[in-house]
Amino acid sequence: MLKNLVFRKKPVETSPQEGKAYAVQATNLTKIYQRRSIAVNSINLEIPQGAIFGLVGPNGAGKSTTLRLILGLHHPTAGDVKVFGEHMSLYTGYLRRRIGYLAQGDHYPRGMTPINYLALVGKLRGMSRMEYQSRLSSLLHAVDLLGSASTRIGNLSAGMITRMAIAASMINDPDLLLWDEPTAGLDPTGRKYALDLIQELKNQGKTMIISTHLLPDADNVCDYIGVLNQGKVVFSGSVLEMKQFVRENVVDLGLAGDVKEFLETLSADPQIIRWERLSPDVIRVNFSDNKNFSQQLNRLMDLVCRSSVELLSIRSGGEIEDAFLKRLEADRAKGFSRVFEDQPSLQNQESRSTITKPAYSPAEEQVNGAHDVAEEQANGAHDVAEEQANGAHDVAEEQVNGAHDVAEERGNGTHDVAEEQKV
Repeated sequence: MLKNLVFRKKPVETSPQEGKAYAVQATNLTKIYQRRSIAVNSINLEIPQGAIFGLVGPNGAGKSTTLRLILGLHHPTAGDVKVFGEHMSLYTGYLRRRIGYLAQGDHYPRGMTPINYLALVGKLRGMSRMEYQSRLSSLLHAVDLLGSASTRIGNLSAGMITRMAIAASMINDPDLLLWDEPTAGLDPTGRKYALDLIQELKNQGKTMIISTHLLPDADNVCDYIGVLNQGKVVFSGSVLEMKQFVRENVVDLGLAGDVKEFLETLSADPQIIRWERLSPDVIRVNFSDNKNFSQQLNRLMDLVCRSSVELLSIRSGGEIEDAFLKRLEADRAKGFSRVFEDQPSLQNQESRSTITKPAYSPAEEQVNGAHDVAEEQANGAHDVAEEQANGAHDVAEEQVNGAHDVAEERGNGTHDVAEEQKV
């Protein structure tokens, strides 16, 4: 799908402590809306260059807010975020030009066409006409929308709109992609397409942060996972480390046939610690922890072969869904002790002061408080194209520019389509 696209690699600063290249570094990142709602609660993340990072959590956990803070569309209440080694803010538009953003939801100009919308996003990204037009045809072809390039967005299916938004997020050939729920609401075909595309982008060396509450999607494509719960990161590490949290000598068997007879055989076997019938045709089997797992699994398969059952499926009991639930349970079980989790010791406070020091003094924060409230209310009204631009314009300026751009694109629509067909 992306074999005809050429991506340029740009240098990324490395961490002096470990010599690793990080695309994103968040330190004590916090966002409080209108001094009422804590959306993000002092999170710390380090995302290596070229990695696929899954930001998972229940609805309302703060995933979308975290992406907007990384993008610089929202001003953090406290803490700091670095992108490619530089501090991100509302005013670092040159950093946002290196990022591709796929927002959640259907907030696209329904009267425009995909080809005109991608051209508009390219303009808002500060690209020249020649630059964005050189990528339009390839991107629309890559997401299988070349035949619908002149169809109004309002007449496209949900899957086609998502593919169009994916193309728009790549119009500026970004080094970092932030995708918020890219598979939400898609049918199985569209979901598979999105996951395959993520794999291809990974092979191209792109760094991606994918927000999702669909754990199998994160398991399929991500190298690292961060679990958010009530705005707090309760786990951050590799997918393997996540699964090891619940790694046990447990397997789930999907069976057909005389399951009752098979259960009687299990009960008589001394190597089986216990079993549980999860459903009429699924049995969870626990082995002894002090014996070789492979040998015990072979023993179980031998019991299956000698019984009047047919093995339909076998699955490890330590899967990512179980790990996710146990992480949330462990976080809730900590109770009030969570207050002290991230507090530095007295001897480390001085050494960490350069990291945790807020970007503004307390007096400046008080002055900026009212600005933050107004700013967030304004940002909530922005459409996706405005978010993909700089996010630093005020609402009035964006509305004026938006009307001008739409009028210009409608005037040039016929010319653009003809020119793209030549390309």
